[in-house]
Amino acid sequence: MTSPRGPEWVENWQRLREDPAVSELAIPDLTRMLDLCSPRTVGEPALDPDVMEREVDRLATHPEVDTGHEFLDLSVKVGLASIDLTFRGDHPRYGAGMYSQPEHEGFPPTIIAAVDALSAWGLTERASRLFEYWLSHFVRADGTIDYYAPSIAEYGQVLHLADVLEKRAGPAGWWDAGSAGLARMAGHLLRLRAEAEGDDGLIPGIPEADESGAPGRYFHNNAWAARGLTSWAELCSRLGAEAGGRVGESREKAAALAEDTLAAIARTWPAEGGDWWLPPRVGPAERPDSLTATRLASYTNYRYYPELLSSGILPEPWANRLVDARLSAGGQLLGMTRFAGWLDDWPLADYLYGVWNLGRKDDFLRSLFGHVAFHQAEGHLTAYEQVTFWPGRQKAPYCLPCQLVAARAARLLVAQDGRDMTACAARPRRPRSVSTGWPDSPSARV
Repeated sequence: MTSPRGPEWVENWQRLREDPAVSELAIPDLTRMLDLCSPRTVGEPALDPDVMEREVDRLATHPEVDTGHEFLDLSVKVGLASIDLTFRGDHPRYGAGMYSQPEHEGFPPTIIAAVDALSAWGLTERASRLFEYWLSHFVRADGTIDYYAPSIAEYGQVLHLADVLEKRAGPAGWWDAGSAGLARMAGHLLRLRAEAEGDDGLIPGIPEADESGAPGRYFHNNAWAARGLTSWAELCSRLGAEAGGRVGESREKAAALAEDTLAAIARTWPAEGGDWWLPPRVGPAERPDSLTATRLASYTNYRYYPELLSSGILPEPWANRLVDARLSAGGQLLGMTRFAGWLDDWPLADYLYGVWNLGRKDDFLRSLFGHVAFHQAEGHLTAYEQVTFWPGRQKAPYCLPCQLVAARAARLLVAQDGRDMTACAARPRRPRSVSTGWPDSPSARV
């Protein structure tokens, strides 16, 4: 194969269907990935480098950040330090430039990434305070999220995050003030599910903010609604909370929604022939030539598939098919997520959690290494939301969820201490058939 440094490879990269990193790095190696990604992305830092250095030096994590890779360790620390440098006190911000505007403040993935990363590394007091603030300020009286276009999946992810935070940090500092908001969010999902039961059971809604004009019955939305309601019921049962008397209802409705979602996927995705294209929603969808050939394909590749994967509801063969689709149908380059003619890694943590839970550690490492080597700018390690490929430059500004990819995923490489470190990546649920509902999860992998 032509070296990635060669002009032919660079010129033709958009036509590649298989990620060259899979063959070039059959055994993943961060030093070698840095070499493959040379010259690396360059650009201006989003946060003051001197202030960043001081904040990194002040970090006191538990456990210590020690992945065995000094460069990866620094990426983790920069991510963790970026939270307070991006937020305004406890008030969230998505990023810099246009992403510092008020309309982006309530974006759920920002608080999800921040609380996940902080609590994973033992910074639980800060995680609890930020979560309580968000729940108190960004959940309306009717249970909807105070953001211009939240997806259905984001409701489930916030509910699941509450379950994970309690396991890591306990309820102190956030439950008393935040549980009412969580209960309202769960109630909102239950109302939507009840309205959908007269059809095929799948909740309609927008798949993500950019696509608010394309609502539908999306699989990732319903997978995460089911996972979130299950997590909410488990959390309330563990704490002895009544949750408005709806714990049993949440558990029952979640199981039924998961079953309906899997049944809809089975009707949509041919079981024979290894077809890589799973349309992301119920109903007709044009088949693309690759996972970046159309707008729908690009959004499916960069967010809908990863979130369906991280929800944990897919049987293992289906989950592996999604990963294989990314690797064989033009969805990945040097481990990073392709979107149209550029790279966009801010939702990469969902994909990384998914492949880790499948036991595909080599795929996990290639994507994590590619992300830190190229999606972060050389020197100051700013993670822009989108970057061009060769030369690597900012295409969209810095955003915090992208900066926290390394911090969230790399925690899995450090010795476990008995706590659930997988956060939004629910352990895979492996139904024996679509009709079996939601059996117990398997043992956690280390």
